[in-house]
Amino acid sequence: MIEVSQEGALWHVRLNRPEKANSLTRAMLTRLAETAEEAAGKAQAFVISGEGKVFSAGMDLVEAQAGLATDPVWERLSGAVAALPCLTVAALNGTLAGGAFGMALACDLRVCVPETHFFYPVMKLGFLPQPSDPRRLAALIGPARAKLILMGGAKLNSDEAMRFGLVDAVVPRSELEPFVATLCEDALGADAGHVTAIKGMF
Repeated sequence: MIEVSQEGALWHVRLNRPEKANSLTRAMLTRLAETAEEAAGKAQAFVISGEGKVFSAGMDLVEAQAGLATDPVWERLSGAVAALPCLTVAALNGTLAGGAFGMALACDLRVCVPETHFFYPVMKLGFLPQPSDPRRLAALIGPARAKLILMGGAKLNSDEAMRFGLVDAVVPRSELEPFVATLCEDALGADAGHVTAIKGMF
C-alpha cells in the first residue's frame, strides 16, 4: 500500500490504496514514517504522491474506531518529513482530507491538480487534529483561515487553496509529475551539503 522508489538522491513515496481513496492505516503511516527517517542524509529530494484520483481521504475509519486517531504515529510521520534536510514536495494528485494534511503540511512545497479539494473535518467527526497540524496550517494561511478549515468545516477547491497559500502551484494532472520533477532538478544537481545548508537557513 506504500510504494517507495529511489532514483539516485530522489526518493518518491506513493500511497497506493486507491480502492479505499488512499485512506491511511497504522501500517501505512508506520511505513511512511520509517521511509522518511531512512531518507534523512540520503535523499536530496523527497516526493510524496498518491495513486488514483484522491491523494488521501485521511484516516481509515475502521482503524479510527480502534484508536488510530490518537496514535503517536501521525506526529512521528509529520515530524520525520519536516526534519528531512532536503527538498520535500507533496504532489497532490487529488483530494487531501483529514489526517493526511499532516504529511503535506510538513513538506516544503505542495502542488496539486485542479480537481483537488481540501477539508479537515475534525470538528464534525469529534477528533482533535494532530498537534502540529494547526500550527503548520496557521503558519501557511494564517490563524483565521486555519480556524475556518478546522473549526468552520470549510472545504476549499484548488483555486481557493492557491489563493490562501495552502498550495504553491496548480497544474493539470498530465503535467503533475513532470512539474514536480522540474522542481527537484536543482536540488538533485547540487552538492548534498549545499541542499542541507539552504534548507537549514529556513
